[in-house]
Amino acid sequence: MSDANYTASVVGGSGFTGGELLRLLAGHPEFEVAQATSRSKENKTVGHAHPNLRDLDLRFSSPEDLESVDVLFAATPHGVSMEQIDAFQDAADTVVDLSADFRLDTEDQYDEWYDGHTRPELLEESVYALPEVTRDELPGADLIASGGCNATATILGLKPLVEDGILSGDEQVVVDVKVGSSEGGAGGGEASSHPERSGVVRPYAPTGHRHEAEIEQFLGLDVSFTVHAVDMIRGASATCHVFPGEPVSKGDLWGAYRGEYDEEPFVELVAGGGGVYRYPEPKAVAGTNRAEVGFELDPGNKRLVVFSAIDNMMKGSAGQAVHAANVALGIEETAGLEFGGLHPVGAP
Repeated sequence: MSDANYTASVVGGSGFTGGELLRLLAGHPEFEVAQATSRSKENKTVGHAHPNLRDLDLRFSSPEDLESVDVLFAATPHGVSMEQIDAFQDAADTVVDLSADFRLDTEDQYDEWYDGHTRPELLEESVYALPEVTRDELPGADLIASGGCNATATILGLKPLVEDGILSGDEQVVVDVKVGSSEGGAGGGEASSHPERSGVVRPYAPTGHRHEAEIEQFLGLDVSFTVHAVDMIRGASATCHVFPGEPVSKGDLWGAYRGEYDEEPFVELVAGGGGVYRYPEPKAVAGTNRAEVGFELDPGNKRLVVFSAIDNMMKGSAGQAVHAANVALGIEETAGLEFGGLHPVGAP
């Protein structure tokens, strides 16, 4: 007999992010995984798609036959959740969507950044899943939207500067993000295949990346944003070049970042200390829900460089979703997310 207090399902459970959700929920003290769906792997065991979960006694079922659960996690491609949201909400009291379908506030934003929205009336009630930004809005939320991984890394890096008044919104901010191949999903296509991806530092979104919309929405910053695909599997590393309007000292920065993150269970400051890993590094947080954030001053150029690193499938997706569900349901925030990572470890 399970001691879990909540039942959960994962729609789209055969993808990379679906597998991470199943891994987290299977080890979570408060959740019992009742269902995992997959169109492509219906009736196959979860271990068939995720060999690390071979001991999970569960088979993929059809997404057309949703069981009634407390929480439904939707790890579906963009555009699916907005079309299926009525079925999702009929099946569960709380829906956590990991696509982009409910991240933004207005229909106009979806017209500008995506391909429009078919259920814009739900955008006002959805809550962004990043607790460091929306913790006060999450308790009791019944529609939760997990943030984009590149946006998550950038927002966590820059948020203390906005909150402390070091950035007003008028300054130039240039953001360069390096991401692993898992961001393309299990069906990432030719560009994500190993022979094409191995050894590259490939710009794939030099301008106009959709995650800019989230950064602008939550920080009020207009950033110049570029994303590169690099030779790693997990991880997103953001380097933000900031040109403050007024002089800023290291003491100012430590005050801003400690003030913002000292009480956060999943954000660590890594700013130029000793050892090999002197600045935030995706390899150091692989498999965890932790984010590393750091900074360095360049007084000669009146520039501040901010670094942040996350595991794109954890803090940037599945881990963030579970963290948000914990807060929404009044569960201990860190429950099911305590894994501290491994060192040494291979390419993340």
